[in-house]
Amino acid sequence: MADLTAARPAVDEIREHYTAHIQRKRLYGGILLAVFVALMAAGFRTADNRNAGSFADGFTRVFDYPSEVLAEAAEKAVQLPGHLVHFFPALVETLNIAAASTLVGAVFGTLLSLLATRGMAPWPTLIPLFRRISDICRAIPEIVIALVLIFVLGGGPVPAMIAIAIHTAGALGKLFSEVNENASLKPVEGLSSVGATWAQRMTLGVIPQVGPNYVSYALLRFEINIRASAILGFVGAGGIGYELKNAMSWGQGRYDEAAAIFLLLFITIVAVDQLSGLLRDRLTHGAKA
Repeated sequence: MADLTAARPAVDEIREHYTAHIQRKRLYGGILLAVFVALMAAGFRTADNRNAGSFADGFTRVFDYPSEVLAEAAEKAVQLPGHLVHFFPALVETLNIAAASTLVGAVFGTLLSLLATRGMAPWPTLIPLFRRISDICRAIPEIVIALVLIFVLGGGPVPAMIAIAIHTAGALGKLFSEVNENASLKPVEGLSSVGATWAQRMTLGVIPQVGPNYVSYALLRFEINIRASAILGFVGAGGIGYELKNAMSWGQGRYDEAAAIFLLLFITIVAVDQLSGLLRDRLTHGAKA
C-alpha cells in the first residue's frame, strides 16, 4: 500500500511553488501595467506641452470637421452622383497601383521566401541574408520609400507602386516562408532524384502545395495596399488620395467633394474586403457542397 504521508509534503511543496509562481506573474503584470500607464500619461503630457496646451482644448472639437463635411455634403446632395463619376477614374488609378504593387510584391515575396526556407533554398548559407532583406523591405514604411522615390522620379503613380511593392515583398516573403515551413519536402526530394533543377523542384514540388495559402495572403495584402495607395496620394503619388488631399486643403466649398471621395473609398474597401474574404475562404476550405 502506498505511503500517503510521504507523498503529502511533495504535494504541499508543489502547491507552494505554484502559488509563488502565480504571485510573481501578478507582480510582474502589475509592474508592467504601472509602467505602461506612466508612459501613456507622460506621452499625453508631453504632446499637450508641445502643442502649447491645445491638445485638451482640441480634443473636445474632434467631431467638428466631420460634422462640417457632412453638413455641406447634405446641402449639395444633388451634386453627389456627379462627383462620384468625376472621381471614379482616380479610384481606378488607386486600384491599379494596389493591384500592380501586390502582383510585383507577391512575385518577389515568393522568391525571397523560397530562398529563405530551410530545405528549399539553393544556397543554405545565404538564408540569413535573404531573411534580413525581407526584414528590411517590410521594416521601412511605404510613405518613407515613396517620399524618396518621388524626390528621385517625380510625382505620379510609379513611385507609389514601387514603394508599396517593396513593402509588400517583405511582408509576403515573411508570410510565405512560414507557409513553406509546413510544406512536405518529399516531392522536392523525388524531383531532385531525377535531376530536376531548383526552379523545377520549386514549381512542381512546392508551389502546388502552398499555392492556395499564397493566394489567400496576397488577397489580404491587396486590401491593405488599397488603403496604402490612397494614403500615399497625400504626398503626391497620384490616385484618389491626391484628389482627397486637394478637396480637404481647399476647405469649405469643396467638402462635398471630400465626402464623395470618402464614400467611394468606403464602398470600394468594403466590396474588396467581402470579395477577397469569400475567395480566401474558398481557397483555404474549398467549395461547399
